[in-house]
Amino acid sequence: MKKIQRLTFIAVLVAQALILHIIEGMLPVIFITPGAKLGLSNIISLTSLYILGFKDTFLVIILRILLNTLLAPNPSSIIYSLSGGILSLLAMHAAKSLGKDDISLIGVSVSGAFFHNVGQIMAFTIIIENINIVLYLPVLTIAGVGTGIFVGLTSNYLLKALKKLPFYRALVKP
Repeated sequence: MKKIQRLTFIAVLVAQALILHIIEGMLPVIFITPGAKLGLSNIISLTSLYILGFKDTFLVIILRILLNTLLAPNPSSIIYSLSGGILSLLAMHAAKSLGKDDISLIGVSVSGAFFHNVGQIMAFTIIIENINIVLYLPVLTIAGVGTGIFVGLTSNYLLKALKKLPFYRALVKP
């Protein structure tokens, strides 16, 4: 695929992730756990990882976080978003690469959800200089497993639909 087409596809993915993030912000809080979200934009990140590979997905995540920070009323959220997003991507890439035939897309998604929470807790611990916030991780893990399954299932359906499109083969990284 030509570079301009690939960049255009990346831009579309970033826009979709931003839209899903905005929609998620409009949804009522459905978790008992404060701070837990569905992670709708992670559907795009996971799908991108399976289609474009690690480098381009890293770009999608960074651009989404930077653009979201410009739109969000809380600029300090960039620290939590970057720490969670990058650690999540690293975990998903490792699970996908190391577990090739043993870890499903849903398993990759759940690992990403868990490590997203770990990244955010680590950032929060450093910022507030209090290790006790780590006690919140088991509660977030339970929520993360549920959202990871949801994101994985949704990404699985999205990838099946994308495979039917004529330009899919040109996008996929070997």
